[in-house]
Amino acid sequence: MQNKGKALILLGIAALALILGIGIGSVLIPPSDILQILISFFTGRSLPQEVDPIFWGLVTGIRLPRVLMAFLAGAALSASGTIMQSVLKNPLASSYGLGVSSGAGLGAAIVIIAGIPAGWLGSLLLPLAGTAVGFTAVVLAMAFAHRIDRSLSDHTIILSGMVFSLFLNAILNTLATSRSKYTHQILLWQLGTFSGRDWSSIAILSIVVLLCMLLFQTHSRELDIMTFGEEQALTMGVNLKKEKWLLIAATSFLTGSAVSFVGVIGFVDLIAPHVVRKFFGSSHKWVLPMSTLFGGAFMVICDLVGRTLFSPSEIPTGSITALIGAPFFLYLFLRSRKKHP
Repeated sequence: MQNKGKALILLGIAALALILGIGIGSVLIPPSDILQILISFFTGRSLPQEVDPIFWGLVTGIRLPRVLMAFLAGAALSASGTIMQSVLKNPLASSYGLGVSSGAGLGAAIVIIAGIPAGWLGSLLLPLAGTAVGFTAVVLAMAFAHRIDRSLSDHTIILSGMVFSLFLNAILNTLATSRSKYTHQILLWQLGTFSGRDWSSIAILSIVVLLCMLLFQTHSRELDIMTFGEEQALTMGVNLKKEKWLLIAATSFLTGSAVSFVGVIGFVDLIAPHVVRKFFGSSHKWVLPMSTLFGGAFMVICDLVGRTLFSPSEIPTGSITALIGAPFFLYLFLRSRKKHP
């Protein structure tokens, strides 16, 4: 089957995931009613009389914002993972390893513990602080890597990122344990959740995802070349330092934005690119958009499982993705060892 046909199938799977995410919960909402509500909500038409008004409030006020935020976060993290694995030529690489999530979590924790007033920023203070600190952490990691290795080799970047990530995690854990009043809130942030998200957050993350995806698509040719190795890329005229700085910075900003809105959710950026490459090949023209689509659908399903498996109790989405992602990581690691003993 050609990639266009596979893309249509994946699009259908993503649409089904969204419908399931909206319809399943403590109250089941039929797909026909969901479609009627969505049409009415986005077009401004009056709601048909046969649709229960309670469903309207449940869909538009609670489930739709949650599902859309889950989809956007999954898409953002999956795109980030795709770029990182290509730039660093490491199947286990991710933007989390460069300290983005640790930095974003630290920024959010500082705002929570310090009680910084939101002022005119309102609910955007926490995401902005998280994104700023996460992005700063990556810049520092990259600057440190450049200081000890001006060629910015992939191994140097990965090791520098790991050092900064561990250091920021240590600071975060110290803050969380020293301020027991906020420990539970910070723990929930570290595990990730989509509950209580508003439309302003969705709008901002949508813009960030769209802009970053446009940037990545314009560099798809360079990404394809970089996967063949640094020497090959240099001979074909690719400015490796410039590309690495640009793509890693954009990826870090995208990941930091997602983490700052929903908390730390791991392994999605590892799983999605590998699954998509299995079916669509290695061309970033296909891998990038399909990874975002698959990652978004995957995150919606994980969130659905987390909030319904032991209802009314809710399992953080980050725990669900870790339960799936950890064995997947082990599988990739063992497979890479077999290829390169």
